[in-house]
Amino acid sequence: MRQPFTFRNAFILLLVLSLFSACQSRVMHIPAAEPVFYDQGFSGFSDIEIESEEQLFYLGPEAKAFVASTVAPLKKKTDQMEALVKAIFDRSKLNLLYQGDANTNANDTFHFQAANCLSMSIMTYALATEAGFDVDFQEVIIPEYWTRRSGFSLLNGHINLKILAPPEPNVFVFKNRGYQVDFDPQSSRRGLPKKVVGKQAILSMFYNNKGADAILRHDYVSAYAYFREAVLLQPKFHSAWINLGILYRLSGHFPQAERVYRYALVLKPESLTAMENLAYLYTFMGRETEAEQMLEIVENRRNSNPYYHVNLGEQELERKHWDQALTHFRTALSLDRNKHEVYFGLARVYFEIGELRQSERYLKLAKNKTRNRHDEEKYQRKLAFLSSL
Repeated sequence: MRQPFTFRNAFILLLVLSLFSACQSRVMHIPAAEPVFYDQGFSGFSDIEIESEEQLFYLGPEAKAFVASTVAPLKKKTDQMEALVKAIFDRSKLNLLYQGDANTNANDTFHFQAANCLSMSIMTYALATEAGFDVDFQEVIIPEYWTRRSGFSLLNGHINLKILAPPEPNVFVFKNRGYQVDFDPQSSRRGLPKKVVGKQAILSMFYNNKGADAILRHDYVSAYAYFREAVLLQPKFHSAWINLGILYRLSGHFPQAERVYRYALVLKPESLTAMENLAYLYTFMGRETEAEQMLEIVENRRNSNPYYHVNLGEQELERKHWDQALTHFRTALSLDRNKHEVYFGLARVYFEIGELRQSERYLKLAKNKTRNRHDEEKYQRKLAFLSSL
């Protein structure tokens, strides 16, 4: 299996308000039949137009013509597959840039100049299927990894694609040739387990992303409509259940939020994110002793995760607590010296405290560690800005 085409960034899987954590031993398992929806709290949710599977994977005439013109000059299916993968990610043809909140269907992603990982994967699936290739979505089982957006912590999951050429007539193949198309080139993820997921799971992930975006813009009715649809489509999608709980908490529906968090822990008892959000809810309910006990347990489990410290460092940066931020980024660096986000965090802190030489040094290291053109260009622009100072 060849893997020559890789790009950066994972789809947004969870929305996390990471201040408190929860403990599994204090979770009360509830039966699946117990009501978890609260329709009366989100009047008008049924009027929200939710994209169908057909709409999500639809390709217009121009996109189909792009596929045809790419593969038509080649006879061998393997050559066609290679040409299509190259063409999809050729910036001169599609000029796609990563944008975390760009959740678009296949056809819109083809025409727009920005998309997130999930949308690019959906587009690639549709284009490859149009070309006649066998395509599977694969969910990569990754450790907790956060990014920050609009003051929220976003816990990211990850998917990639496996594309295989169909058998050639009268040709015996000893081993199928294909591509694993991945939008995150981090070598640390190559050995992680993967599982094939169907289009229904991808559709549910898309709804979850749309719901998270709606929360960020405080459109709680739309968020409810999307999270509700996500879990109806995939009842064991614990990430969407957690987001639904966050939505209930933000809307002041505390009993419903607790019920949903507990149900998410039924589905995945080891989910630190569900535990964390349950503890955060307990602080609003005046159950601070329980919250503190849960926080201590989960924090101990997370301390070995560099992304956990990156996330805490970014929170301290937002609060302008430079010393605390520096401590977290240094801890992250001691745990993993290969993540560009860690070096960028250090560069930001040193810039804020006026140590420009150190800031430049860590920006250069961040640029060297990333394999994504968009991030490289971002770091280069920042280096140019530092030089101008």
